Amino acid sequence: MVHKMTKDEWRTFLSEGTRTGKLSTVRADGSPHIAPVSFLMDGDELVFNTGKKSVKGRNLVRDGRVALCVDDERPPFSFVVVHGTAEVSEDLADLRYWATRIAARYVGEERAEEFGARNGVPGELVVRVRIDKVIAMADLTS
Repeated sequence: MVHKMTKDEWRTFLSEGTRTGKLSTVRADGSPHIAPVSFLMDGDELVFNTGKKSVKGRNLVRDGRVALCVDDERPPFSFVVVHGTAEVSEDLADLRYWATRIAARYVGEERAEEFGARNGVPGELVVRVRIDKVIAMADLTS
């Protein structure tokens, strides 16, 4: 039966496996831009990296409003949509730390340092999303 996830359930859902998020940012003309991101939860915030000159990076520097959708495309289907406000940082130590931790989730501990060194460099941003609203539903077809 379809049910609304509790906070513990949606936090667990966001942290399971290697699901990516589909991040929506606001372009300068007000239209949406969407792109996949690898991310981690850090307490009550969501953290990811992106290039400062990428479309999403430029959008986030200008306007921190975001929405992120993470879903399980396998039956019985579930999803979490997070709305929040992003803050960006170019601190190199922070970049390297988060790039390495995120890499551990998505490519494994054995390659995390390699990806952390590649992605935790000048020109990249650490993005921290303060979650304001969550819509989370599980078992949509059960």
